Amino acid sequence: MGEQSQFQAGEKAPNNGVYIEAGETGSNVEDPQQIKMEAGEKFPDNANQDRVWINKRDLSRPGVQGRSNNRR
Repeated sequence: MGEQSQFQAGEKAPNNGVYIEAGETGSNVEDPQQIKMEAGEKFPDNANQDRVWINKRDLSRPGVQGRSNNRR
């Protein structure tokens, strides 16, 4: 089973990297927050309760058989 790709405020970052806000379904949001995190740091609150944090590098990876990488 793969590593989780969406994170809520208060959860710990699994890896170092730049994380960006996205909609619950992985959709883009207008003027998203973008933060640089170290592994183990807790994610801050989102600008909107319906948003999640995703690793920015995952946005450029194609999903398996055309599916999105933003599934839980």
